[in-house]
Amino acid sequence: MVTGQGWAGDSTPPHPAAPHPRKQSSLVRPYAVTGGRTAPRMKFAMEALVSSVTSEYQDISLLSPEYQAIIQLTRNVRSVAEISALLRQPLGVVRVLIADMASEGLIRVHQPALDAGKPDLNLLERVLSGLRRL
Repeated sequence: MVTGQGWAGDSTPPHPAAPHPRKQSSLVRPYAVTGGRTAPRMKFAMEALVSSVTSEYQDISLLSPEYQAIIQLTRNVRSVAEISALLRQPLGVVRVLIADMASEGLIRVHQPALDAGKPDLNLLERVLSGLRRL
């Protein structure tokens, strides 16, 4: 005999919702996004600047969600490290995606000029200034 308890008349609060499937697969997703590749097709520094080549009016809805997010972020010039942080994706994954997008002509990567392996003095001064502000 059921006394108001059970499936339909259950007075207990429902179980917490199951985690979103996307969050459960977060360890597998970066691997799937890059097609299993861990090395980008082209080498660039994490401080390299990236800008979108597509216009605001160009239809990007056929691109993957990751490509769409990167294009939206790079409407303003951003560094590779900044894109990685904003997307909350590992730097290696973002490097692979950016290299793929650059080879497809969707974005442009602006490499810092490195003189035969010598560190860029301007970059070092900016890093030092940023550290002092902390």
